This record gives sequence, C-alpha cells and structure tokens, in this order.
Amino acid sequence: MAEITAKLVKDLRERTGAGMMDCKKALTESDGDIEAAVDWLRTKGLAAAAKKAGRVAAEGLVGVATAGTAGAAVELNAETDFVARNESFQQIVSSVAAIALDNKGDLAAVKGAAFPNSDRNVEDEITHQIATIGENMSLRRTQAIEVGSGVVASYVHNALAPGLGRIGVIVGLESAGDEGKLNELGKQIAMHIAAATPLALSRDDLDARYVEKERTVLVEQARESGKPDNIIEKMIEGRLRKYFEEVCLLDQVFVIDGETRISKVLESAAKNAGAPISIAGFVRFQLGEGIEKEEADFAAEVAATAGV
Repeated sequence: MAEITAKLVKDLRERTGAGMMDCKKALTESDGDIEAAVDWLRTKGLAAAAKKAGRVAAEGLVGVATAGTAGAAVELNAETDFVARNESFQQIVSSVAAIALDNKGDLAAVKGAAFPNSDRNVEDEITHQIATIGENMSLRRTQAIEVGSGVVASYVHNALAPGLGRIGVIVGLESAGDEGKLNELGKQIAMHIAAATPLALSRDDLDARYVEKERTVLVEQARESGKPDNIIEKMIEGRLRKYFEEVCLLDQVFVIDGETRISKVLESAAKNAGAPISIAGFVRFQLGEGIEKEEADFAAEVAATAGV
C-alpha cells in the first residue's frame, strides 16, 4: 500500500478542486496513483466542482442560531434561488449556523470543523455538495455575538424555514433583567434592524470613512447654495446629525412605534425588565449584498444562439 502523503493530497486537490477528504479517499482507493485518483473523482462526479467554482453565487440562504447569551449568523451562497428552496441545502445551512455558534463565528474554524454525520469538514462538505447539486456554493461569511448576562435574540425576514431566509439578524442585549422580557424586546429590535439597516450601533462606532464621505457630499451641496462659510458649517453639522439619525441604531426611530428613538426604547424597557439594558452589538446579513451579479439579456442570448 502506497503512502498517502499530505503533498499528494494537496496536489490532487489543486488539480481537481475536490475536497480534502475526498482526495484522500481517492488516493487510498487508487493506491496512491494520482492519475487513477483523478479518474476516480471524475467517476464520482467530485472533480466537477472545480469547473463550477468560477460561477457567481449570489443566491442561497442566511442562517441564524442562538442559545441564551450567544448567537451566530452565516451566509451560504448558491447560484439559484431554486437551490435555496431545497430541503437538503436548508439542512446544510442550519448545520453550519449551529457550527458557527459553537466556534464563535470564526470563519476559518467553521470551515475546518467536522460536519455532522459525515467524514468531511464543513469546507469539504460544501465542495461535495457542489458536485452533488451541480451549482457553485460558497460559505461567504460568519459572525457571532456573545453577552456576559442577558440574551442574544434573532429575527429572520420572510423565513423559508426556522432560522433561514434572505435577511437574518442577531442582536445582543446586555442586562440582568427578566429574560422573557429581554427576549421579547430583542426580537423587536432585531426586526427593526432588519427593516432600518443601521450601519453602526452609535456615532462612535461608525466607520470614519462613511462620515468623511458624507461630509464631502454635504460640503459640495452646501457650497452650491452660495451662503457664507459660517452658515455652511452650521448647515453641514445639522445635516450630519440627520445622517447619524438615519444610520446609527441608537439614534434611529423605532419602526415598531414610528416615534421613539432606540436609545429611549432601551431606557423605557429597563423599567419593565427590572435592570438597565444596553445593546452589546448586532449582526445583519442580507443575502448577496455586495456581490456583483451578471445581468443576463435573455433576448440577446437567444438571438446570438440563433445567429441573428
């Protein structure tokens, strides 16, 4: 029996794009013969995954998982919405979300973690599913939140199944208050985050690049008014305050009642819960955000095929 070295497995993986465990099995079955191993993978349909890796995967599902004081969100992409409605794919996303919860949202750790009921890790299981389902897939991102005391609540907009949908939110509430009341408030705030799309928790947390970009736009707009510099500066500061109210969670108006700022909602809820409440952080994943999709011109495609 030939020795199956790490280098041999790596070489086969680079040639075929198949998962690490599948490559190792192929080499074992082929007694270390790399050419025979390539053929074995092709026979099993596993080498085909490499050909699909370049295709844009902007559909799929966002998954969330919570357990008391911790929660995690993941985004697993596929090429079509059809796959997202597949029960098998949904089970994979749910499993990956649970694994992300156990691994505190560390993407590398999640990819390397054992996938349930298989001899593969998460990354290799996804590669295996690419070959099985016939679409490119990608575990794009994972993130987690944990609080010392309190709850991590979640919300999934238009859920296809429990914890699975196109927009997923987790939010951590730090508090020693009543757990039931905290969970109720947490879900409402998570719903607000899904709808209002805040960029940061507070002004202090907002990326300076966003602020500078907005200020530059406001300066140009104000200068076109022809007003004196001292008036322009006041105009800019006023408009920046409005910008903060639009993008900072604590400054936003609560979508549930349409009038109270989130910071005030927390103050009022603290009296009901019996202890101060603060938001430790939040995660909002929207499926495919930031991925450039190819816009297919179907009519042009048909014409080209027909030679018109």
